[in-house]
Amino acid sequence: MQHRTIVTGLAAALALSAFTIPATARADESYGDIQITEVVANGGKNIVLGTRDVKKFTISVTAVDDSGIQVGDTFPSMWNGLVPWEGTYLYHGFVMPDDIAGKCVDESFTTTTCTYKLEMDPRVDPQDNTTAGTWKVSAHSEANDGDYIGKDAAAKAKVLRNSKLKVNASPEPVKKNKAITVTGALTRANWKTFKYGGYTDQPVKLQYRKKGTGTYKTLKTVRTDSRGNLKTTTKATADGYYRYSFAGTYTTAAETSTPDYVDVT
Repeated sequence: MQHRTIVTGLAAALALSAFTIPATARADESYGDIQITEVVANGGKNIVLGTRDVKKFTISVTAVDDSGIQVGDTFPSMWNGLVPWEGTYLYHGFVMPDDIAGKCVDESFTTTTCTYKLEMDPRVDPQDNTTAGTWKVSAHSEANDGDYIGKDAAAKAKVLRNSKLKVNASPEPVKKNKAITVTGALTRANWKTFKYGGYTDQPVKLQYRKKGTGTYKTLKTVRTDSRGNLKTTTKATADGYYRYSFAGTYTTAAETSTPDYVDVT
């Protein structure tokens, strides 16, 4: 079958930053009444990559057929996009399990869930910053009676650039009802330079929690400058904690700074 040819060739792709596949390989296939009922990547959570650490996660695939599912013949992969190249396509962002057998559990005679371990290296797999965002999760499975299904986009998963957020409130201590200046910086991982750089023109909330309470309140929204820096002023009314909170974007993970305590005298 066409997909089996692809899977055999995937082992070589682990050592490559891009992988060539036939132009027709992205089409869905189905033979018989077998179904893939659920595919989940990283437990449904975002996959967040920095500039160095390898992210480990799982993909689980549940398949159903009245003859039962062939254990070890249900397989996923994750990819971001394809680029046409000399009559074929080139993967742009791609990962697959190291162990294609996975760990399979029979939920019943007809239903099997297989779970696979994957790794994503920010210095290899995303290839560049354009692959941040939504990735497709492909999956295929075969039944004991030979029925087969292959789904090009059985599920979706978010692969995001990690962000960092800092805050500093001064002066400390400060007299009651006097102004304090709250500075900070929002940076995010760059998958081309493998460094963190300022995230420009982003809305970030300045939040405050009075000492002895458990809830933060948003005081105002501040936008980062051309270098990702933050700066604003606010009135210090009581002892408490100040922090910046970033909601995240389509390509970049949300982040909240470690709070900075200010003593009001």
